[in-house]
Amino acid sequence: MTTEKKVTVQLVRSPIGCAASHRATVRGLGLRKMRSTSELVDTPEVRGMINKISYLVKVL
Repeated sequence: MTTEKKVTVQLVRSPIGCAASHRATVRGLGLRKMRSTSELVDTPEVRGMINKISYLVKVL
C-alpha cells in the first residue's frame, strides 16, 4: 500500500485584480473564498500551480 502525500493550501489574499490565468489557477486548486483551504495530492503539477500563485496562498 502506498500512501499519497498531501499538501494543504489556504487562500490568504484576494485574486481580484490579478491576471485571469491566476484567478483560474486559484479555482483549479479548489479555493473559493478567503481563508478557504484545500487538501491536494502533492504532485509536480500541483506544486507548479502553487508556485504560480504563491503570493495569494499559504501552504499549511
